Amino acid sequence: MATVVAMRFSVLDRGAAGPLDQVAEHARHVERLGFQRFLVAEHHGVPGIPAGQPGMLAAHVAARTQRIRVGTAGVMLLNHPPFLVAEQINLLEALYPGRIDIGIGSSVGFTGPVRRALRQGDPAEVKQRFEAELATLLRYLRGEEAVTVRPEYAGTPIYVLAGFRSAMVAAKMGLGVILGGPVATQEAAARVYREHALADAPPIISSLNIAVADTSAAARELLLPEAYAKVLAQSTGEFAALRPAGELDMEALTGQQRRRIEEALAHDVWGTVREVGEELRGVGKRLGVSEFVVTGDMPDVGGRARSEELLASLQAEN
Repeated sequence: MATVVAMRFSVLDRGAAGPLDQVAEHARHVERLGFQRFLVAEHHGVPGIPAGQPGMLAAHVAARTQRIRVGTAGVMLLNHPPFLVAEQINLLEALYPGRIDIGIGSSVGFTGPVRRALRQGDPAEVKQRFEAELATLLRYLRGEEAVTVRPEYAGTPIYVLAGFRSAMVAAKMGLGVILGGPVATQEAAARVYREHALADAPPIISSLNIAVADTSAAARELLLPEAYAKVLAQSTGEFAALRPAGELDMEALTGQQRRRIEEALAHDVWGTVREVGEELRGVGKRLGVSEFVVTGDMPDVGGRARSEELLASLQAEN
């Protein structure tokens, strides 16, 4: 297993915490804290997440920051022709050379109407195309297709947002990975990636919902709104805009829904600085990683900022 070096943090912002102009302010905040990367996502038709065009949002963020690396986590390749994705990657790199990272994902539309709007068919059939579409994207970037992408590729790092199967694909193609899901799932994916990756493969990055506060209870409250919304979405088919923890009607939930929320939070990392530091060091050793992408949408913007400041102290003490 890889040796774990100093702990580093990046952040994923889905644009769910408020107006889009807050995304750039969030990026400036974590840039000041010394975070490594600021990544934006692609979601379509989700209330409260106006992030359907990650390339455009990444350009907006890069224009308003100075040093932090900016990119996507990710562009959902199955929603777009690979040629157009290649154009976005190369244009971002040309505009902000040396600062762009591109994460590529395999998700399809969340609901039937969204999938129809994206001209997608059966989700299972669509997802089977991911490896072939990714290979096509790489050929466009390398200039191996009949049409040459302009501007030409300038070496932008490409990562696959990976579970177990996608980790194997990334390893075969010589790409980096940003692992997601429960730690046990990430551990299996990290193992298969290292077994099949090239000797000079990029370091693995882990993504986790992480929240830090002065008390464990306050940290848990930062992540509760997203867990609540996800559990309700399983019943309604709609991922609603997030509301602060104090506004959630926990009494209206069924016993099963409450259990699902607790199960979701059990896979997250939350607590005081000491608690989170100990847990992340343990996760880092299990996975052989030193960089964590902080996920977890938080409507409490002030609480999120404080959480990131406390995380930065962990980064500094390594």
